Amino acid sequence: MAQVIIGENEAIESALRRFKRQVSRADIFSDIKKKRYFETPIEKAKRKAIARRRKRRFKSST
Repeated sequence: MAQVIIGENEAIESALRRFKRQVSRADIFSDIKKKRYFETPIEKAKRKAIARRRKRRFKSST
């Protein structure tokens, strides 16, 4: 869970920016998008195959 402690003289805008950064790092939005609607087994297999290809490509380039 993302949590931001606001300093005494800190502006709300900067705290909100830090919160958004923490949320994006924690991949909360991607989890929400995944769970928003039902995913058929075929769609799930396609998504996992694409992730495997992407992981293999980045692994071989390093």
